Amino acid sequence: MSALSLRGAVRWTAAAARAHKVVTGSIVVFAVAIIAVSLLTGGTPPKSEPAAASFSLTALGEPGAKVSLSQYAGKPVIINFWASWCGPCQQETPLLAKWYKQQGGRVVLLGLDENDDPKAALKFASAKGITYPIGSDPTMITAGTYGVDALPQTFFLNAQHHIVDHIAGAVTTAELATGLSLMQSTP
Repeated sequence: MSALSLRGAVRWTAAAARAHKVVTGSIVVFAVAIIAVSLLTGGTPPKSEPAAASFSLTALGEPGAKVSLSQYAGKPVIINFWASWCGPCQQETPLLAKWYKQQGGRVVLLGLDENDDPKAALKFASAKGITYPIGSDPTMITAGTYGVDALPQTFFLNAQHHIVDHIAGAVTTAELATGLSLMQSTP
């Protein structure tokens, strides 16, 4: 090989090496950026919580009074769907009533009585110690907008009334604590 062609090959190799370094460096910077974003977001894209359906129902046992989600604008809310004839509700409701009293007004809890006889519901609410507001949903229209197809079910809403947690079946004290935490920690 001549000295001239050897110099050309060296120049070509040096130029290719510089180009390779630029491309490799760009790839490394891009990869580091992806890793940083992934670590900052927990590795998954942020989840968008669905907005809770608004409702306005007649307050159980209080003719003319309403229980509506809009009454609690800007506040986190727990919505519990129940009925006096529901077996699991018989067990869950005393726990909810006691928990609500322990919260001392720091938590908004709304009970929505579904497909129930008002007299039976009032008797049930009194016997179980319910002191939180109860709306009557005799035709289950509100339950339907929440996708409730069995009772009980509990929804936890943040201050913007987006659903941050949902429990199908009787809620436990641990699930109440988790839901409350999620309600208060999401913007």
